[in-house]
Amino acid sequence: MKIFMVTPAGKRSLAGNRATAVRWERILRQLGHRVEVDVTWDRRPADMMVALHAWRSADSIADFYQQYPDRLLVVALTGTDLYRFIHSHPQPTLHSIQVADHLVALHDLAHLAIPEEYRDKLSVIKQSAIPLPRRLPPRKTTFDFCVAGHLRDEKDPLRSAYAVRDLPDTSRIRVLHYGKAHNEEWAKMATEEMKINPRYHWFGELPHWQVRQAFARSRAMVLSSRMEGGANVISEAVVADLPVLASDIVGSIGLLGQDYSGYYPVEDTDALRKLMLQAESEPEFLPTLLKQAEPLKKDFTDAAEYTAWKSLLENML
Repeated sequence: MKIFMVTPAGKRSLAGNRATAVRWERILRQLGHRVEVDVTWDRRPADMMVALHAWRSADSIADFYQQYPDRLLVVALTGTDLYRFIHSHPQPTLHSIQVADHLVALHDLAHLAIPEEYRDKLSVIKQSAIPLPRRLPPRKTTFDFCVAGHLRDEKDPLRSAYAVRDLPDTSRIRVLHYGKAHNEEWAKMATEEMKINPRYHWFGELPHWQVRQAFARSRAMVLSSRMEGGANVISEAVVADLPVLASDIVGSIGLLGQDYSGYYPVEDTDALRKLMLQAESEPEFLPTLLKQAEPLKKDFTDAAEYTAWKSLLENML
């Protein structure tokens, strides 16, 4: 088939939506299809559309459905679709969900966020990640937590910085934050935080290979988001044997499982601080998190993601 894929993130973007689109484009080409990717549909003929983001891609979805009502349409639901726009912008978001032949979500609990009448159209395709070549020895003089996420409201990006303010002098904890500031206000906030908080270091947006180097040397990752649709950084951390401390949002529980021991209540600075200090002071805590995550690795392989797309297309056709 000729497949047109729509993603709200442009070619040069390092945003998660673009990384997902690039990976899915590769998988669909491996399955024998011709694929074009752009931020909007330009009305060129296609046998099928795959649209990332029900709300941000709503115009392209509506146009494609109007022009080709009998052709295949797959809509991938992001975190903001599931946990914000389905409530704040219900008309375009629900229209995208309604006209889709099939819906794709990235974690096991996503069905809870959509109306029951559309749940039979939903498949879960978890995002794959490439394992690190090797883990690097952690720094002995510091106990480093990495944060990999852009600075925007959904990510609650400075929560780990707040958590390491005023730690005991005996603590070696640092937070190393990699991600682009959504606007100047966020950049200013991160810069000001570094001035008053010597344990927090913001590096801005770096190439992915440099972030992977940080994964290789960090003791653990903090994912402090207020909402996620199934963060790829979780799959990256799991296959990299990097323990995760995560806010207890549905999007993270849907990947790490109900019984994972690394959660803290969302936006709870004190609870996150307690977990970080526990990681530093209790030698068995982080290995326990790794043991709990070990069975999940098989869900985040390239082969698993390929098989999921192959099965979805075969069922649709």
